[in-house]
Amino acid sequence: MVERKHKSKVGIVLKDQMDKTITVKSEKRKQHPRFGKFLKQRILYRAHDEKNEAHIGDTVEIMETRPLSKTKRWRLVRVVKKTTEQSYDTDAK
Repeated sequence: MVERKHKSKVGIVLKDQMDKTITVKSEKRKQHPRFGKFLKQRILYRAHDEKNEAHIGDTVEIMETRPLSKTKRWRLVRVVKKTTEQSYDTDAK
């Protein structure tokens, strides 16, 4: 059997109120096809956090997995950087 390589993303935790679930914001810069201006594209992912170790403002790495619920298709791999203070940006627009 051939093992598939799963997609992984790095993002910032926006919400952690739900039990074993976090909401992660991932940003990427994309160039406009006609005008050439770089635009920020923000995507929100729901990720499974088995041990409830990620908190708001933490930088985390998530990996694609099988569907765990209606909206969860990602799981937490590791916490890249912990936040010690509440100086995070929760602008999810």
